[in-house]
Amino acid sequence: MVEFKRMKMKVCLVGEAAVGKTSLIRRFVLDDFDDKYIQTLGTKVSKKEILTQATDGTGELRIDMTIWDIMGQKGFRELLKEAYFYGAKGILAVCDVTRKRTLDDLDDWIEGVYSVTGRIPIEFLANKVDLEKPELGEEELIQAARAYDSSFHFTSAKSGVNVELAFQSLGERIVKERYARKVVPEE
Repeated sequence: MVEFKRMKMKVCLVGEAAVGKTSLIRRFVLDDFDDKYIQTLGTKVSKKEILTQATDGTGELRIDMTIWDIMGQKGFRELLKEAYFYGAKGILAVCDVTRKRTLDDLDDWIEGVYSVTGRIPIEFLANKVDLEKPELGEEELIQAARAYDSSFHFTSAKSGVNVELAFQSLGERIVKERYARKVVPEE
């Protein structure tokens, strides 16, 4: 029988309203998509286990990922940022490729997280690549990601393109950072 090490991690999705945060989580956790827009009220917490290699070469690592979704209104973010972001180990910063402004607004979201957590790993997600008339291209994403020493993915919650990859990539970056600081995973 193979023995697995385990690690728990909290990740938060941040971004403006209607960029697809809830749909990305639904696609990742349930492999499902619903095109009816239902605004997130407050916060919603989901969980999923992912599997990766331990960076110390000791085999497989099971990650119990707790995923926090928050409504996209700025006033709400300010009101509850301490409770929402506390303990987060990584961020998925989500923008909508059809609305350039949603990428620009991510700086405020990220700084809000950093004010509570300090610098933690980020993956930028440019969501809704299945839609026509994008306002964002690769160059804008490269520039935004570079500013935070991050990477980015073009995603579609509708088709599932790069959704699993984005969550997996963030999980692996968090693991690498924790091992680099010699933090032992929780058993």
